[in-house]
Amino acid sequence: MGKPRSGLTDKQRLFAMCVGSRGMTYADGYREAYDCDDMSAASIRREASKLMANPDITSMVNRLIAAKEAQVQASAVSDRERVLSKLRGWLDTAEGADAMKIRSAELLGKSVGLFKDVVEQKSTANSAEVEAKLQAKLEQLLASEHDQPSEASDLH
Repeated sequence: MGKPRSGLTDKQRLFAMCVGSRGMTYADGYREAYDCDDMSAASIRREASKLMANPDITSMVNRLIAAKEAQVQASAVSDRERVLSKLRGWLDTAEGADAMKIRSAELLGKSVGLFKDVVEQKSTANSAEVEAKLQAKLEQLLASEHDQPSEASDLH
């Protein structure tokens, strides 16, 4: 069971795969890869942490996580393309002003950001008025702070 070219033992590789590919916690990955029957939970966490301090294991875990994320991204792109293809097909084959045709066009438009809700806020106050209001509010807050007795002085 020696160390192969990767520099990791079989158990270390299994630990890295559990953490990187399966999304297990370090402790759960350690339990999966090693015999932990006589170990406390704290010992398992400590040993798992030591394993993650090994640069070869950390590197493998990071590579596995990156591969998993790339796979999720590819799947999402594939799903998006499939949905858009279906919508385009329905848009092209629907009869007349068929509700499916209208809905397909709407969903296609939403997928490319054609329809965006825009909330417009208009303010009639100019910058000088806003500054004056802020200054008055600040002075009010400072004045109320000076009027209240300090809680720290009550403690002594």
